[in-house]
Amino acid sequence: MSPVSRNTLRHRAHQLLRSTLRLAPPPLRFAAMRQMVDLPSRPDPRLSFKIAETEDELEACFGILHDAYVSEGFMTPHPSGLRVTPYHALPTTTTLCALFDGQVVGTVSIVREGVFGFPMQKIFDISHVRAQGGNIAEVSALAIHPDFRRSGGRILFPLMKFVHQYCTEQFDTRHVLIAVNPARIDLYEALLMFRRLRAAPVERYDFVNGAPAVGASLDFAHFDSNLARVYGRRAPQRDLHRLFFRTRLPNLQLPDRRYYTTNHAVLTPALMDHFFNQRTQVFDQLDQRQRCLLRSIYDLEAYAPVLPAVDPAAAARIELRRHPRHSVCCPAQLQLDSGQRLPPVALNILHLGEGRFEAESAEPLPQNQAAQITVQLGATVRAVITARVSNAVRSAQQPRYAFDVQQADGAWSQCVSALQRSQTHRELALAA
Repeated sequence: MSPVSRNTLRHRAHQLLRSTLRLAPPPLRFAAMRQMVDLPSRPDPRLSFKIAETEDELEACFGILHDAYVSEGFMTPHPSGLRVTPYHALPTTTTLCALFDGQVVGTVSIVREGVFGFPMQKIFDISHVRAQGGNIAEVSALAIHPDFRRSGGRILFPLMKFVHQYCTEQFDTRHVLIAVNPARIDLYEALLMFRRLRAAPVERYDFVNGAPAVGASLDFAHFDSNLARVYGRRAPQRDLHRLFFRTRLPNLQLPDRRYYTTNHAVLTPALMDHFFNQRTQVFDQLDQRQRCLLRSIYDLEAYAPVLPAVDPAAAARIELRRHPRHSVCCPAQLQLDSGQRLPPVALNILHLGEGRFEAESAEPLPQNQAAQITVQLGATVRAVITARVSNAVRSAQQPRYAFDVQQADGAWSQCVSALQRSQTHRELALAA
């Protein structure tokens, strides 16, 4: 029997089992679903996983997503054959792709909280997730090419491992949110330990053409222990804990970083124009506030001709952040210049810009007092600056403070300059 025939039979058997299990109580149903996990003994060398960043990669991702959403009734067909949303235009969104022999066969987007918020926060209550602390991202736009949907999770599970690794190592994310069809929520609850949001299932979720949806969240702070609890004694081919935490997949390609940036922008002005003005007309559909917000983010001159026009009267009414911010996650040590030998205070720098940065501190900091701060800007880049706390920043999480930089060394100045003039994460690496 050919591998294709075996996969087809296995898929049909799994479908029959799932139909039967829908009548079983959740503990029995979830345990049986875990028994259906079928992981390869070793990764297929023809598979690779990376950030989608070229025109061809993004076109393929948006095309696979379009076809999957149309087939599920989540959207009406678009003349472009692509599904592109306003969130894809933001540097706080990253699209990942799975490639087989160099061709895109799967995709998922990770939307960290940005100027447009999250797609699902208009419908679901996520306040209890926020209360736990840590950054939040929504995982959406998941699609697998039809030829690989019956591959027993050989694309899906490595792609999910890539999401976890990218979020925890480079995207500064603790919680992920999903909104899925009620018929599929069991998959995420049983296999990956997602927990449903408190709100009842939404009967019409406008982001997916009014289809029903259930919201759920996953806390990566407890992901390791939760997976170990349910998979700890299983055979390797059924052990997702082993895959996520004890297996190294050389075909996962995380982006190189000179600096500890947490956004990996890929949209050059040409790519932005291609996908949001030419292939689709997403920018034409934005309201005035969204247009202003985009222009505040992409404030380089090269982007001006491709960004949507803004009505001057509307722009005058809309209050935007005065200081451009670049998202980072840089550990630092603060030493107060008080004449006393005080222990250093640990900081986590989150945003930085010209002459100013924002950081978290577990300890209260005095305002208007100079301090020497040693910052780990990257794995091999360290800066020493003098700054003072200008004010406390409102935050529902750990206390945050804004700092005014009074004196900076060459490493700090070079980092800020590179961030300000770079369009994409690749340009940032070259600018450094």
